[in-house]
Amino acid sequence: MNSGSVLLLGGNSDIGGELAARLCAGREVHLAARRPAELEGVEKRLRQAGATAVHRHHFDATEFTSHRSLVEEVRAQGEIAVAIVAFGILGDQEHAEKDEQHALEITTVDYSAQITMLTVLADVMKTQTGHSSLVAFSSIAGWRGRRANYVYGSTKAGLDTFCQGLTDALHGTRVSVVTARPGFVIGAMTEGMKPAPMSVTPEQVAEAVAAQVRKKRSATLWIPARLQPLAWIMKLVPRPLWRNMPR
Repeated sequence: MNSGSVLLLGGNSDIGGELAARLCAGREVHLAARRPAELEGVEKRLRQAGATAVHRHHFDATEFTSHRSLVEEVRAQGEIAVAIVAFGILGDQEHAEKDEQHALEITTVDYSAQITMLTVLADVMKTQTGHSSLVAFSSIAGWRGRRANYVYGSTKAGLDTFCQGLTDALHGTRVSVVTARPGFVIGAMTEGMKPAPMSVTPEQVAEAVAAQVRKKRSATLWIPARLQPLAWIMKLVPRPLWRNMPR
């Protein structure tokens, strides 16, 4: 049996569910979501994948004061081996440009709440006796601001910077940080949108992240790996051309 539990924050996440399924064998899993009653399908799959038990928790990312109490509740039942921060929203760029409350909603869920939760997780997990892994999801959208999705992209840029610093802050501890930088992910969040070049599936992202988690080493992953040289080229595109680039 593997030691420690898996905590998935964002129980309805396509990528989060795929990743948890790859890491749950012989472990208890804690699923946290705003509507835990809707996680029956996720729970069934995790049990089939080898989870020894699955617990559901109510979790609203915007209720910041609940972050520490949730993590401590899970920790009280045993050490957390893997914490997956997979909640988030894509939002509507056009709407956000007209409605400051929607812009605030996107930045609150995709940045502020993630920073708060990662801070709590790091603080709690570094006191554990065994090795543990923190997983966060950045995006190619944060690499360079684009007219088509700059509100969402700005949250990923900030989250990525935070994760790089957090990785350094945890160096020398028993906590590793895996930061995923996928390209366009074909899933529920992007349903109906035209896939971009080098698009990936939740399964592909989960497989890459799971492989790194098993190494028990911090890393920042471009997914797919060939996306990295394209990202550097993106930095060189003149702004008059760049501002017309699609999502």
